[in-house]
Amino acid sequence: MDHLVDTFHRTVDYVRIAVTSRCNLRCTYCMREEHEERVDTESLLKTQEIHTIIEVLAGLGLAKVRFTGGEPLLRKDIVELVSKAKKHSSVKTVSLTTNGLLLDRFLPPLIDAGIDAINFSIDTLDRERYLAITRRDDFCRVRDNLDRLLEAENITVKLNVVLMRDINSDEIRQFVDLTRDHAITVRFMELQPFDDNQIWRTGRFLGADKIQEILKNMYPALVTIIGHATQYFSYTLPEHKGSIAIIPAFTRNFCSQCNKVRITSNGKIISCLYEKEGLDLLPLLRGNADRQALADLFRKAVSQKPEDGRHAARDSIRTSMSEIGG
Repeated sequence: MDHLVDTFHRTVDYVRIAVTSRCNLRCTYCMREEHEERVDTESLLKTQEIHTIIEVLAGLGLAKVRFTGGEPLLRKDIVELVSKAKKHSSVKTVSLTTNGLLLDRFLPPLIDAGIDAINFSIDTLDRERYLAITRRDDFCRVRDNLDRLLEAENITVKLNVVLMRDINSDEIRQFVDLTRDHAITVRFMELQPFDDNQIWRTGRFLGADKIQEILKNMYPALVTIIGHATQYFSYTLPEHKGSIAIIPAFTRNFCSQCNKVRITSNGKIISCLYEKEGLDLLPLLRGNADRQALADLFRKAVSQKPEDGRHAARDSIRTSMSEIGG
């Protein structure tokens, strides 16, 4: 198999596909209330186009697929997308990242489709604070859906918690408590500057080093473990079933291990989170190009992957994370 390898000898075998840029929440660190007005439905990847992308990448050694958004559960075909991705022999893991609002509706069919892992994004365990962060009064439904997910079997579960100074940074203990009885990973993430210019410059950033300091002071018995590439700092506690991780999403000290490409909801290949333009797949997909032409475009994208994304980006900052799928 002709694997994708970039110029820094990193094998790229992981794709994150944003199946929509729409979202049913309006988190203050992601998008403004009016953001959805910019969505171009005509350029949205169609079901078969997503199947084709995965098929081409499977021929290039693809091992992991993650469906993201926006909110991927707003796609009515999300279960079909998971099911089809699972049929490729090279693909070992199919997962999705969700805010959990619609998970009561989709969890059973996703399990039947073979979903391997779900990342559940929730930044607070307090109803009033949830409303302030997301601008939606849906905490009770989301928390119930989290409990449903925690009871599911054979699914790897990670909680994504964007920590913000003086907003939810006092809830670290409540989230860590969830790892006592559940074999989950709670991932505390740095705020990133992809927020529709809302709160990035208001002093809410809490760096990985500070989060690490808080955790170690709070839990002297913290044990360091080896985490996955982005889980640069990973820990467990005695008698806890789960683990804790810190994701340096902005300070980016894990670029050297990056093995992924991203596909935006309008069909652009993004080789790095901080890349602004990307390479456009849609003309090939809608022009009946053969698989070789599509594979060649992926090779070109991977060849442009920078060694250090944030350093290479300089002032090239996209507006909202919903445009790229995380």
